[in-house]
Amino acid sequence: MTGFTILGTFFAMILIAFTLVIQKRLADSIILFMGLGLASVALFFIFQAPDVALTEVVIGAGIGTLIFLIALKHFKAKA
Repeated sequence: MTGFTILGTFFAMILIAFTLVIQKRLADSIILFMGLGLASVALFFIFQAPDVALTEVVIGAGIGTLIFLIALKHFKAKA
């Protein structure tokens, strides 16, 4: 059962990463980047690394996405 979960998460990450690259809108790419980080969090929990998963949630998916969205807002305001 765990093997199918791992494979499914890997394939989901590949699909999310491919979709992230081909997006036309930058905001959509940022949201997909957050989704990619959350998928990696799921894998960290499956592989029994909760400390790494919590760090990824807070820094990678949380603060990183917030910084990207704030930067996008400021760049759109100047353009």
